[in-house]
Amino acid sequence: MVNIAALEPKVVWEHFQTLCDIPRPSKHEQALRDYLQGWAELRGLETAVDAVGNLIIRKPATPGMEDRVGVVLQGHLDMVCQANTGTVHDFFNDPIRPVLQDGWLIAENTTLGADNGIGVALGLAALSDDNMPHGPLEVLLTLDEEAGMGGALGLQAGLLQGKMLINIDTEEWGEFYMGCAGGIDVNVRREYATEPLPAGYEVRQLTVAGLRGGHSGADIHLGRGNANKVLIRLLQELTAITDLRVSSFNGGTARNALAREAFAVVAYPAADAATVAAKLDAYQALMRFELAGVDEGVSLAANSAEAGNVMARDAQQLVFAALHAAPHGVKRMSQRVAGVVETSNNLGVISIADGKVFANLMVRSLLDSGFANLASEIGALFKLAGFAVETEGGYPGWAPNPASPLLALCQRVFRDKFGADSTTQVIHAGLECGIIGAKYPQMDMVSFGPNIRGAHAPGERVEVESVGKAWQLLQAILAAVPAA
Repeated sequence: MVNIAALEPKVVWEHFQTLCDIPRPSKHEQALRDYLQGWAELRGLETAVDAVGNLIIRKPATPGMEDRVGVVLQGHLDMVCQANTGTVHDFFNDPIRPVLQDGWLIAENTTLGADNGIGVALGLAALSDDNMPHGPLEVLLTLDEEAGMGGALGLQAGLLQGKMLINIDTEEWGEFYMGCAGGIDVNVRREYATEPLPAGYEVRQLTVAGLRGGHSGADIHLGRGNANKVLIRLLQELTAITDLRVSSFNGGTARNALAREAFAVVAYPAADAATVAAKLDAYQALMRFELAGVDEGVSLAANSAEAGNVMARDAQQLVFAALHAAPHGVKRMSQRVAGVVETSNNLGVISIADGKVFANLMVRSLLDSGFANLASEIGALFKLAGFAVETEGGYPGWAPNPASPLLALCQRVFRDKFGADSTTQVIHAGLECGIIGAKYPQMDMVSFGPNIRGAHAPGERVEVESVGKAWQLLQAILAAVPAA
């Protein structure tokens, strides 16, 4: 472990230490929010908690800068909670304890929460530093971003006073983001009949593991494996060579993370054991061949298990045919922004047990019509297999504005500060900018952040040096904001 608060710049890292110490899973951020509100009030800062629980902290302009355009610094309090199998970590009670490796702060077996803890820490640092010149300043800390954008969706129009917003929630240093995807969740449910386990059948738990996972938006184009799809494909192939019966299936743990592991309890005639074993060996080799260069660590295990009932044959056929046909990955690349994914889907979570099936598919697109259409196609597929389909949590994308005055200011400051040109980007992941922009249509927005790798997966890390640079950049931008 490392003393995070001793890293430089201390004014930033001391706040990230707090965020590591106070658990903050999505929908359970109240303890952290209340702590930060108390911290701000002790400093004499104005605070407000809105109707859905977002925290707004206001700091007056430094003397002589009262006429500057008001700026909102924005981040989200929650983090994605993922841990490697075998890692004992209670995200509701245990602190995150990272280590320092080659200039990177890393949580080796869990997520780190640099997404978006570093952005929050940078905003809090701006409130802490009484020597930093700035105009009227607000820090907006939203809830529930990772589990459905609930905080941003519930934010009321008219609460924010600033006219420029800096979202500190991207993960490539030196890039300014000016647009992002919108998205929607498709949840599918179905009940099924069960039958007693046939006599003479062996029961095994099949496990797919060893995949890297990652962010279902930012990493969707990398071609990494999805444990759900890998295991479903295997079950389909096993069904072709034996009377495979499924008792349960559990895969993925987060809607916005690429599924790293999946588990199925299955049964098949004991007489086919050798055939099944050979198939498992061949299938693991095939997956390592197909995923070479991106996920060649994929592994397949078959361990003894117990089962009482199995899915009725007709239901099993329909359910797994639909899941096998369900899309995952890139649907279409953008024709407007070169090299950027336009539309995608992540088959993130599947649960099959006790007569009930549930699956979540997270659809993203730079075009609102794009995610609406793909969600409709997915819904139509599952309805054919007797599923009930519902969509929830839809949120708009953030339309790029290359003529943004704030973007021009940020680019100029970056060039002056670091002697190099920055780049601009549109991200396929969802940022809260699109939702906030719909409520505050005159708000000029840009997003940036330090180098973060492996967000939404164990092993998430952030480059310490780039955090220092992001802090320097933020200070310089706030000092350079023009008069209103």
